[in-house]
Amino acid sequence: MAEAPPQGERAANEPGAAASERSLEDLLAEAQAKIEQQREAMLRAVADADNARKRAQAEASAAQKYALERLLPVVDSLEAALQSKDVSGVELTLRQLKASLEKQSIVEINPAAGERFDPHRHQAIAAVPSTAEANTVVSVMQKGYSLHDRVLRPALVTVAQAPIEKPAGNPISDTDLD
Repeated sequence: MAEAPPQGERAANEPGAAASERSLEDLLAEAQAKIEQQREAMLRAVADADNARKRAQAEASAAQKYALERLLPVVDSLEAALQSKDVSGVELTLRQLKASLEKQSIVEINPAAGERFDPHRHQAIAAVPSTAEANTVVSVMQKGYSLHDRVLRPALVTVAQAPIEKPAGNPISDTDLD
């Protein structure tokens, strides 16, 4: 059987134990302080990201809302051209309008005669007999427009159809018999 340590030895062991307990408490306090600092930094980062997202949404909304204000000079030029009844002013205004549309990434779809019919960019309104290859554009009735590879309005076109061959006489009918 082991005897209990004498009273003096127990007292000698307690100060060392108290010192190690204090250092553990200090370590715990330091760790909790560090966790709190990291938590605050994370909350600030989340708030900054949320503010940046809201700011970007507001800017995008404003850009969409006021994008057409760039067309106001075109309207002014068109009104001035109509008052002066000068055709060159209208042509100049048309060029100005096309430049404004190009700045907005709106591209004209205007296929040339003989170009292959593309159902994704063109809308055939008629198929006409032609000497051109079948399924090619014969003429453009109305230009189309696209925005960032999305078709806003397809070009309205007439398309060449394959030549129709005359069917041979009907062997069952007796109308072509001599």
